[in-house]
Amino acid sequence: MSSTSEDATPGYLVWRLSTKWRVAVDRAVAPLGLTHAQYALVASLYGMRRAGLRPSQRRLADHTGLEPLYVSKLARALETAGLLERARDPQDPRAVQLALTEEGSEVTRRAIKVVQGLLQQLLEPLGGLDSERARDFTRDLALLLDTPLHADPEKEPS
Repeated sequence: MSSTSEDATPGYLVWRLSTKWRVAVDRAVAPLGLTHAQYALVASLYGMRRAGLRPSQRRLADHTGLEPLYVSKLARALETAGLLERARDPQDPRAVQLALTEEGSEVTRRAIKVVQGLLQQLLEPLGGLDSERARDFTRDLALLLDTPLHADPEKEPS
């Protein structure tokens, strides 16, 4: 164990790991003209499109865990860069649908390869991306992400 993790709380370690990951992804995708948050958006859009979906900004915000206003800001910047298109939803004129452009799809494919390489490096101590330990770790992370948190743990929502 490193000196960073001795006597550290799980919350501190989660924070440190998330910070380490964000910085690594930011650096890795910067040559492609993306930030980590923009990568999260385009990679999510790429996966959703492969599943036959053209999500609204709201649905993409829910999927990524980002605030809707922040998704809107990121989408506008990505649209300006020519990586995605924003269009009114024909079923709901208040909603804006998002789709990658051809250039956006190409940049996203390249970014996904770069980030997959980083993920392989990160999970190497657990046996690599395809190891049983990494699958267990992924299940544990999903469980923690699905656990609701309340601002005051003493008060349960009514």
